Amino acid sequence: MRCPFCAHDDSQVKDSRPTEDSTSIRRRRQCSKCGARFTTFERVQLREVTVVKSGDRRQPFDRSKLEQSISLACRKRDVAQEQIDQLVSGIQRQVETAGEAEIPSQRIGELVMDGLRQLDSVAYIRFASVYRDFSEARDFEEFASTVQEAAAERG
Repeated sequence: MRCPFCAHDDSQVKDSRPTEDSTSIRRRRQCSKCGARFTTFERVQLREVTVVKSGDRRQPFDRSKLEQSISLACRKRDVAQEQIDQLVSGIQRQVETAGEAEIPSQRIGELVMDGLRQLDSVAYIRFASVYRDFSEARDFEEFASTVQEAAAERG
C-alpha cells in the first residue's frame, strides 16, 4: 500500500479489525520509509458494475460518490456516520448482487431515496430536491406534504 505522506510503496500492517458493521476491514499501517501511520479500509467487491447515466454515458460504480451525496443530504442532521456507512454498504450490496453488469443511475437514486426515507425525513427531502430537480418552492411544498402524509399513515 502506497504511503499517503511520502508515496513510498511499502508499508506494514500493524493492526487489523472488522468495522462495527462487519462490511469491511480496518487496517492500521506504518510506512517502512518515513514511519508515518495511516488507516486503510478493505471491502469485498463482488463484481464490477457500470452505472448508466443520462445520455447513455457510462462510468464505474463509485462507492465514495454515493457516500458523498448521502453525507451531503445528512449534513447538520442527527444522523451518525455509522448509519450513513450502513446505508451506503446496503446500497452497494444491492447493486453488486443484482446480477447485472450495468445499472441505471436512476435505480441507484431510488435506492438512496428509499434508504433516506427510513433514516431522516429532512435528508430525504434534501436529496429528492436535487435528484428530482426541484425548481420552485412549490415543488418542495408538494413533496414535503407527501412525506408528511406517509409519516402520518405509519404513525
